[in-house]
Amino acid sequence: MMEEREVTVWDVPTRLFHWTMVLLLAVMAATGKIGGGWLALHLRCGEALAVLVLFRLLWGVIGSQSARFADFVGGPSTVLRYLRSGDAPSAGHNPLGGWMVLVLLALLGGQISSGLFAADVDSYLFDGPLAHRIAPALAEAVTGWHKRLFNLLLLLSLLHVVAIAGYRVLKKQNLLLPMVTGRKRVPAAAGVPFLASWRLALASLLLAVLLVVGALLALG
Repeated sequence: MMEEREVTVWDVPTRLFHWTMVLLLAVMAATGKIGGGWLALHLRCGEALAVLVLFRLLWGVIGSQSARFADFVGGPSTVLRYLRSGDAPSAGHNPLGGWMVLVLLALLGGQISSGLFAADVDSYLFDGPLAHRIAPALAEAVTGWHKRLFNLLLLLSLLHVVAIAGYRVLKKQNLLLPMVTGRKRVPAAAGVPFLASWRLALASLLLAVLLVVGALLALG
């Protein structure tokens, strides 16, 4: 039996991003469905989500090892090798999970971008911050795409949950607990992922806030 040891794989910023994103999506789904005055909260959550996604993109380049895209995003040969052998080159996301992260981030980017131009077709009191820059008919069309993208995002999120359950049942791997505790059992011979400093995380978050607020002020 291969000897294992428990190491810290997911840093605090990555875990906070993950669970805050889940919370924001849940609130946005509820407020978007209810509509009316709740759309004001929907808009604020969308702006917060934009900050989160931008932070994650920055953290995927300069953050901790397991959070970096270079650590878990591989080409087709890497994915095929993982499907055949089950061996993942990273202690963090496996090659399939890595591509799921990219797809979800891309969908979140599309969701946020379309939300900026979406219109509240019921009362027109809570239009997206940039909806006034395009024709009303186009804003309503964008609203339709905004809703479709969100449904697709929810579907992929459900598939993500199913995959986690599948790994738990079929491979006896608990992928959920490490995203809570940050710690995971890995082969003893595997290296310990390096962790970036919390100061760098705070600086990245501040930069994301400034970029989002600055863009909204400049374009609005």
